[in-house]
Amino acid sequence: MRTYLLLLLWAHLSHHAHTKAVLRRTTEDLLHGPTGAGVATAEGVTLKRSKRGWMWNQFFLLEEYTGSDYQYVGKLHSDQDRGDGTVKYILNGDGAGSLFLIDENSGDIHATKRLDREEKAYYTLRAQAVNKKTGWPLEPESEFIIKIHDINDNEPKFSKDVYTASVPEMSDVGTSVIQVTATDADDATYGNSAKVVYSILQGQPYFSVEPDTGIIRTALSNMNRESRENYQVVIQAKDMAGQMGGLSGTTTVSITLWDVNDNPPRFPQGVYQFSAPESTEVGSPVGKIKATDADVGKNAEMDYSIIGGDGIDVFDIVTDTDSQEGVITVKKPLDYEKKKMYVLKVQVENIHLDPRFLSKGPFKDTATVKITVEDVDEPPNFERPSYVMEVKEDAPIGSIIGSVSATDPDASRSPVRYSIDRRTEMHWLFNVHAGNGSIFTLEALDREEHSWHNISVVATEFNPKQSSRVPVYIRVLDINDNAPTFADVYETFVCENAKDGQRIQTVSAMDADEPVGGHKFFFSLAPEASVKANFSVRDNRDNTAGILTRRSGFNRLQQSSYLVPVVISDGDYPMQSSTNTLTVHVCACDRDGNMKACSAEALLRSAGLSTGALVAILLCVIILLSEPAVLIVVLFAALRRQKKKEPLIISKEDVRDNVVSYNDEGGGEEDTQAFDIGTLRNPEAIEDNKQRRDIVPESLYPPVRRAPVTSRENTDVRDFISQRLQDNDADPTAPPYDSLATYAYEGNGSVAESLSSLGSATTEGDHDYNYLTDWGPRFRKLADMYGGEDSDRES
Repeated sequence: MRTYLLLLLWAHLSHHAHTKAVLRRTTEDLLHGPTGAGVATAEGVTLKRSKRGWMWNQFFLLEEYTGSDYQYVGKLHSDQDRGDGTVKYILNGDGAGSLFLIDENSGDIHATKRLDREEKAYYTLRAQAVNKKTGWPLEPESEFIIKIHDINDNEPKFSKDVYTASVPEMSDVGTSVIQVTATDADDATYGNSAKVVYSILQGQPYFSVEPDTGIIRTALSNMNRESRENYQVVIQAKDMAGQMGGLSGTTTVSITLWDVNDNPPRFPQGVYQFSAPESTEVGSPVGKIKATDADVGKNAEMDYSIIGGDGIDVFDIVTDTDSQEGVITVKKPLDYEKKKMYVLKVQVENIHLDPRFLSKGPFKDTATVKITVEDVDEPPNFERPSYVMEVKEDAPIGSIIGSVSATDPDASRSPVRYSIDRRTEMHWLFNVHAGNGSIFTLEALDREEHSWHNISVVATEFNPKQSSRVPVYIRVLDINDNAPTFADVYETFVCENAKDGQRIQTVSAMDADEPVGGHKFFFSLAPEASVKANFSVRDNRDNTAGILTRRSGFNRLQQSSYLVPVVISDGDYPMQSSTNTLTVHVCACDRDGNMKACSAEALLRSAGLSTGALVAILLCVIILLSEPAVLIVVLFAALRRQKKKEPLIISKEDVRDNVVSYNDEGGGEEDTQAFDIGTLRNPEAIEDNKQRRDIVPESLYPPVRRAPVTSRENTDVRDFISQRLQDNDADPTAPPYDSLATYAYEGNGSVAESLSSLGSATTEGDHDYNYLTDWGPRFRKLADMYGGEDSDRES
């Protein structure tokens, strides 16, 4: 049986051209010489060849064995094995002892498991024959290979389960879309187990696939994305070169047609109608129009424009890049009274054109837009956006300085009433005629106080009340109503040794008026001072004048100062003039005219300081230089600031504001020694005619007659208080009911409970307040209040 299996193995291996003999006897000399014969070399050295008893190269084993027994691999045999059981075969290497087992007596090799070439294609092992008793090797260890023979047990597999691809719409036939790739794990060097062929199972007739490369191409022309955008294509890969019995795998390719600009924009309707109030502001939208385009993305981007119509200058259209709508806006103000309807011709066209599809026609479209202007009630319109008026400052009150005019732009032509916004003219210097818009003065004007007045005039319709306003700028024109005066110098000095005709000062003038040609001043000495004058005035003809001496020598001991009246006149009409006095102080000077000695007043005045300022400066100097003086000043100030406080109570008799504290808490109701209640126990000792501060004097109202109280030595206090309670309830001059009456005695155990007049049984109706009318005008309001309630109650 063993010999038969060996013959089967030999028959199987001889089927393959590349298979070599597994067992080979080596007892013959490789060089066709005797075993162990030497070979002589050129050097005369004899080489000996070692003898091998057995050798082999490789075994072949089919994968995926399905039998129940161990799969037989082959047999090992050594020439040293004579069948006496002394030889033992040993196997080492990949899978030895687990995957591959060897019979140590016979040398048969078996595979214990099912092998897969895709997991491991070959195994390298080592075999050796040893003496079973001694363990010594009978042959050197030799290496051999067990190669797993492939069978077609793996189907082709694609690198992806689902592929995604895209191709432009309207592409030509044969346009490449995507390439799919499938791999087969079988041995590509053996047969056709790994030779894959591609075919299309789903997606025809739109797409095709190349059998060898797996490239998917378009199969139809003019595939339109607008008709169908997505396609699902199923591709099959089959091994064994696609022959029957081969294994196969499939994958799905999702193909999307991406858009090209092959569709022009089109308006869904030929005429659009909109309406806009005439009050619509410039830049405001009136309406929106939108053209349709079957394309998407940038291929659907459009541009709108107005190419004709009578409203091409009044309206504009812009493109909304987000919604691709044409927004019509107002370009100029609308006026219903001037034009009630506009007609526009609007054009839309694509921005991004594809030259391949221009033959389909123009990628543009036009539509007509009609816009109706609606009438609204508008406020009055002034003829001008602003008014500028002029008035002289000497204009009499009531003078008309100008007028404004506004009209109702509506068809109703409602009358307009004018007024001045007093928030802009709070001094009431001007007013406007309500009917004709004439502006006139209400007060005298003064240009030197305000040269411009800015007011707002409001024009209001009568019905409905719509108003508008306009600014009015009023300029007050100058008249020559101010006399010129000295500009800055009012005092100067002259030396005692001054000579006749010497200039001591140059003066200038100023004028609040502003003449058109500029100021022109004339200076002269006052006529009343020209007789025996000590000084003269010389006009320099440049709006300045020089003050000159008219004698030689001055004596400051005889006269320390002189007054020089200077008349200053302007050159305007009517001419205005004023007399200004220049004070000249006489001072001692050296030969060069430098002042050496002069009165203190002259020095200070020349420096611009008054007498009060001099006193303040001297006082500060004294305080800073004298420390005792500082103390005196501080003490004086403290004494001046100290005031004698008035007593809180001027008269002991006036106790209205006194608060008397006795610092005595008292011992409670049981303490009978804390105070004397003899007064309460002797009611006759109380004065009946004592006036109270909170009631009307009895001279104005007759007192209530009280019933006499029986005098007893031990009159009970409770009876006394009850009597007083009755007296107060019956007395109309008693305090009001919401006053708290204190009777100073509650009684032991408080059996009297509450004695407040608030709980008395009398009502407001029991009192008569008519006497309040006799108290004079100061109580008239109070009499009306109480008397009115009585009259209301009676009615």
